[in-house]
Amino acid sequence: MDYFLTEEQKEIKKLARRITEEKIIPVRAELDEKEEFPWEILKICADVGLFGVSIPEEYGGMGGGCMENCLVVEELSRGCLGVSVSYAASLLGAYPILLGGTEEQKRKYLPDIASGKKLAAFALTEANAGSDAQGIRTEAKRVGNKYIINGTKQWITNGGEAEIYTVIAMTDKRKGGRGATAFIVEKGMKGFSFGKKEKKLGIRASATRELIFQDCEVPEENVIGREGLGFILAMRTFDRTRPGIGAQAVGLAQAAMEAALDYAREREQFEKKIISFQAIQHMLADMATKIEAARALVYAVARYIDSNPKDFSKASAMAKLFPSDMAMSVVVDAVQIFGGYGYMREYPVEKMLRDAKILQIYEGTNQIQRNVIALELIKEAASRRKGV
Repeated sequence: MDYFLTEEQKEIKKLARRITEEKIIPVRAELDEKEEFPWEILKICADVGLFGVSIPEEYGGMGGGCMENCLVVEELSRGCLGVSVSYAASLLGAYPILLGGTEEQKRKYLPDIASGKKLAAFALTEANAGSDAQGIRTEAKRVGNKYIINGTKQWITNGGEAEIYTVIAMTDKRKGGRGATAFIVEKGMKGFSFGKKEKKLGIRASATRELIFQDCEVPEENVIGREGLGFILAMRTFDRTRPGIGAQAVGLAQAAMEAALDYAREREQFEKKIISFQAIQHMLADMATKIEAARALVYAVARYIDSNPKDFSKASAMAKLFPSDMAMSVVVDAVQIFGGYGYMREYPVEKMLRDAKILQIYEGTNQIQRNVIALELIKEAASRRKGV
């Protein structure tokens, strides 16, 4: 389908696809097997300016928005989800600064993120605060003109590799979610260290580590916004990045379908290519339809977000929920078409199946997305009854 992309958007998509075809696909199995962080590929992305597609021009970026980010992420995900999440997590870490940072903070940190000189990361999740994001226990106490942070963050993408971290910590536990504050923490700050690199089911090329804060000293000028805005900034950030998860799902599913289609055209059973069997044709037809529906949703929501509406939480949640469920379904079907070969590491769909599951979990589980959507539906129904 023609989604009426601008010439600039077409060039961005074309560039990301070229990197995927030439640099990611040839090494994705090796990166997965060795659990190796894709520094070389990310450097290529940096050299061609992809890290800045969604950062304003005044801070060294291209000035694009959610749509441009989704285009890049979709293409990189066709190659390897571990690579694409390493790329995408940097913008996730940058968003709180974009949304709530001071001009000084933006000028200090965003140009290095936009150029890819430094990676960023976002730290909210803890051992006992996953879906219950308001249950975070990492604490920040003000002492003079600085804050002392103590606690841990868990499963942080780009942990240990990134230089810049946006960290949500409690400055007033009595206020619950309104007592959370966002901080910019730099790698190398006193009292800031990392746990071991996690061994994961999928996205093995990405780095996932625990962040450890032991009397970590952070200057007051590193508070993003003001005290108490941390949870709000986190939710506003997720509203803008969840369509990117949908784009990952679309890219991954597209790759799985293409692999299954190519295999079905070569594989013979009963002296026929299995592509000639109606059962296989119907599976492929359903896969293609689901992917196109998900792509249309992601693009529509991304464009809607870029139009600066007041509230888009429901649409953003949908753009994460539907595509990630779709990707899991499509990849399972791709493995089925491959049959026993699909279960072997020699073929790419085995890795795709392992990678796909995380899409239903990170940046808010799909059960949480359904909660968000349902809550907004209830609010809309109440407004209609009031005639608003």
